[in-house]
Formats: sequence, structure tokens, C-alpha cells
Amino acid sequence: MSERLPTYYLSHGGGPWSFMQGPMRREHEQLEAALLSVSRELDGRAKAILMISGHWEEPEFAVTSGAQPPMVYDYAGFPPELYRIKYPAPGSPELAQRIHSLIEGVGLRGGLDADRGFDHGTYALLAVTHPNANVPVVQVAIRNDYDPEAHLRAGEALAPLRDEGIAIIGSGSSYHNLRRRMDARKSSASFDAWLTQTLIEIAPQERRARLLRWEQLAPFAREAHPTEDHLIPLHVVVGAAGSDGTRVIYHQDDFMGGWMLSSYRFG
Repeated sequence: MSERLPTYYLSHGGGPWSFMQGPMRREHEQLEAALLSVSRELDGRAKAILMISGHWEEPEFAVTSGAQPPMVYDYAGFPPELYRIKYPAPGSPELAQRIHSLIEGVGLRGGLDADRGFDHGTYALLAVTHPNANVPVVQVAIRNDYDPEAHLRAGEALAPLRDEGIAIIGSGSSYHNLRRRMDARKSSASFDAWLTQTLIEIAPQERRARLLRWEQLAPFAREAHPTEDHLIPLHVVVGAAGSDGTRVIYHQDDFMGGWMLSSYRFG
């Protein structure tokens, strides 16, 4: 059995930023520095990566099962060369089957998808943490009903993988309202403070309970997340974290001129 690995919820920034240069890349300097710390921590320890990205939704949990997943260019308005980039990490059909079995083992329905590729919620991060693309990567889709309980349970089911050398990473954004930029300081700061308090200061069982009711309890909840596709990967990660403690590994109070963003490490 391998040493237990931490789990992460990472704000993934904007589009394919890690394949760019110039102002867009510089906007992500703080995020990139945090991701390099994750890279150093996982170097030589992670046998594979399980990524839950807010950019892949299905009616039921699904798992990429292809041996060589293709690219999904799920963004618009970028230069043509960014629709030709590659992140050629291998998949792992064996790990995909294991993930599928664990999820279904707790009564949650799921499936395998041999054709689905990596979206930018995966490769924008991994191009920094694993630039050589030499660690197998398997993506898990979030459910498009965004049910907090189901995603926490899925994470709890996946927790044993941490003892098998699998790094579990949730990729999203702790604040994600594309209609608000410069006028988001108050709402993003308030939501960020609540989220950080919930994850760091609250005991694990209460932490779970608060995340179940995040929409009712968090200030500016629906302003921070009009839809929770970028938040719900956190629930999977928290489920996998169990009773582990949390710390902030990235915090930026002026992302894109107005958002306050954070990333978290559990364990």
C-alpha cells in the first residue's frame, strides 16, 4: 500500500492559460506558483491522477476509460493555435474500471466513456503540475443535477484510492460568475471567507453538513455560483478527504481585476 496522498480543490483559472504567454499568463502567476508547489509535492508519489472537472457534466457519474484520451477544446475566442494544443497524458482503463466499481458500490449509477477526452479544467492545471504528461489521468464527470449529497458520497467512495497512490483533484473555481468582473469584490470576498471558514475551522462532520446546505448558508451563494458546476467538484474532494484537515494553498483577491479565488489542500 502506498503512502496516503492529499486531495485538492484547485481553482483552474481562465481557459487554456498555461499554454499562453503575455498578459493572460501573467494574470495567472500566483496560481501558477501554487500549482508548482502541488507539482513538487506529488512528484514521484502519484501513480495516477483522478480529475473531477467542472467542465464535464453527465446525467450520471461517468469515467474516461480510453487508453489515449483526446483533447476537448471547450472554450471560445482564443487564437487558432490554442485549438491545436496537446496534453498527451495516457489514460488508464484499469483505473477507470476501479473508479466505476467504487462509485457503483455505494449505490450511485455511473458508466465508462472510452471516447471522452481531457477538457481545459484538466489540462490547464496539469500542464503546470505534470508538464511531461507522463502520469496516467482519468476524469470523472460531475452529475448535471449538482446534488451535493451524491457528490459527497462519490468522494467518500473514492477515498481508498488515496492509499493506492492516486491523487484526487477537483478542478473548478471558488468563485465563478462570468457576468461579474470588476463589481464582484464584495460578493467574492464574502463567499470566500465563508468557504474558507467552513473548510478550515469547522469540524469534518459539520463541514459536510454546511456544504450540503451551501446555497442557504453561504453569503452571496447564487451570486458566487449562478450554477454550481465549478463548485461541486469540491464536494467530491471533501468526501474523499474524510476527517482530514485543510489549508489554503492559493489565494488571490484581484483575479481578472475583481474575483477573490482560493484553492485548498486536504490531508
